[in-house]
Amino acid sequence: MLVLASASPRRREILAMFIREFEVIPSRASEECGLEDPAEYALELARRKAREVYGRVGGTVIGADTVVSIDGRILGKPGSKEEAFEMLRLLSGKVHRVTTGYCIIHGGMEISGVVITEVKFRELDDDIIEAYIETGEPMDKAGAYGVQGKAGLFVEWIRGDYYNVVGFPLEIVWKLRELGFEVM
Repeated sequence: MLVLASASPRRREILAMFIREFEVIPSRASEECGLEDPAEYALELARRKAREVYGRVGGTVIGADTVVSIDGRILGKPGSKEEAFEMLRLLSGKVHRVTTGYCIIHGGMEISGVVITEVKFRELDDDIIEAYIETGEPMDKAGAYGVQGKAGLFVEWIRGDYYNVVGFPLEIVWKLRELGFEVM
């Protein structure tokens, strides 16, 4: 049994593009983490998620956590429209990093890693930021944007795995293939 330890519809959709049979069992692990390094933070949360679900159901479990960071500062999900505005203003015209930590537990063994993608935003004026916030789209997303949605317009370029920016790098699918899961 393959289990995705995530409630994210985007992670579910990406995994379903490549693997037909899996279950989704969201993790109950705490997402409170005092780590400040984006890679360490994302990896720690991915491990917690995978371990918590593995402890309940066994099988092969995938945990993942994605963070957006700029100048070493982690940008979580905005708590308000004002916070979303501040985050998008901070990303405007600059390069930021999207970091996903992942942990696959298979046969009691952990395979984990970190995937980092760089994203450059165009210069955004206040009107476009406010219009985007009014769509409601940024409110449940790290860094206050979803590249697969309307905020794709903001992206000047991406260096690395596009799917990582969505929240589920394809490196995870490749690792599953190496473990013997049928892909495609």
